[in-house]
Amino acid sequence: MYGLIAQGKVPRTLAVTTLALTALILLAGCVASAANEDSEPATEFDNVEDPHQPQPPSTVPAPAAPKPALTLDERAAEKAAALTLEQKVAQLFVVTPEAITEVGTATQAGEATKEALAAYPVGGLVYFKKNLLSADQTREMIANSQTYAQDACGLPLLVGVDEEGGTVSRIGGNPGFAIPNVGNMADVGATNDPTQAQAVAQTIGGYLCDLGFNLNFAPDSDICGNPATDVMALRSFGTDPALVSDMVSAQVKGFANAGVLCCAKHFPGIGGMTGDSHEGAIVTQNTLDELRIGELAPFEAAIEADVPMVMVGHLTAPNAFGNDVPASLNPAAVTDLLRGELGFQGLVITDSLSMGAVGDFCTPDQAGVMALLAGADLVLMPEDFASAYRGVLDAVCAGTLSEDRIDQSVMRIVKAKLALDES
Repeated sequence: MYGLIAQGKVPRTLAVTTLALTALILLAGCVASAANEDSEPATEFDNVEDPHQPQPPSTVPAPAAPKPALTLDERAAEKAAALTLEQKVAQLFVVTPEAITEVGTATQAGEATKEALAAYPVGGLVYFKKNLLSADQTREMIANSQTYAQDACGLPLLVGVDEEGGTVSRIGGNPGFAIPNVGNMADVGATNDPTQAQAVAQTIGGYLCDLGFNLNFAPDSDICGNPATDVMALRSFGTDPALVSDMVSAQVKGFANAGVLCCAKHFPGIGGMTGDSHEGAIVTQNTLDELRIGELAPFEAAIEADVPMVMVGHLTAPNAFGNDVPASLNPAAVTDLLRGELGFQGLVITDSLSMGAVGDFCTPDQAGVMALLAGADLVLMPEDFASAYRGVLDAVCAGTLSEDRIDQSVMRIVKAKLALDES
């Protein structure tokens, strides 16, 4: 065609049209070629990824590292901070169930106990032989009380008993229990074998734990004076400070192995003293140096064995402490000697404040305050619980007793309870 045009044999209009079409075809080919050079051929499904192509890294965040577990101190601080002042003050008392329920003799824990613990979430309850009828009854009573205590303030109770063996035994030898009495500690001491003392403690601790108790007010750490006249003669391991120290240390280990808190008593040592603190004042003329080489030795051994609690007795020692204040209420005995010189960091509990040695010295509303000011953490069995509880609250409100001082003891109490739950 192009040759015909050149020769002039094709009409001019047809030639122009032909040339225009040819140009358009050439132009379209160039555009298509350029497009093919700049793009990939489309697939059937545009959103399907090519499995042969490397994939971008995942954008899912890594799981957060677990928070470190709280220490015992931190958990105790949280628990203590959640308590009201009234609840903290109640935690400082260990009382009989009758003291808060006002029943004649408590042998079960029901609605009265539930209401009492809601009103007064005390730190602990102590049971005597009259409360303990059988193994099943005891387990149920303690289990119910623990449930009510947890509901009241989120903390368990210290559930205590005097189970030394021999003349001081609430369960061993009790007709309601198929548990023999382990015998007097004087006889255990006479074996001169600390392993015997440890085995006895493990036996006692074992049946106490089985029944629901977590605190035993033993071992007796007093040194016997004259076995013929000393009221502690059968309860003490003996007259030799070294022997008594070895026996006490062994029993602390035995109770720990059984999983029950124990309590060395009666600091600074009431063996060999005349009189009975249940009835009135008991006095020693010993100096502090004389106490150090005698009566204090078993308590030092107990502390060395990590005893968790020490009970302070009502001994008056004017030559050792410079006044006639009973040791349980005396800062010179508790703060200066037990805490300071002997370095004891565990729980300090008074002997029963319902005893004559205290009642002759101060009123019930003063006794708890004096014990706490002296350095005690736990007030045992005040003569009138309601009066003693109100006395402590009033002292805090008046500034006589600081809330910081209350908090120190509450922290020790809460730590001991949380540690028990973990054991």
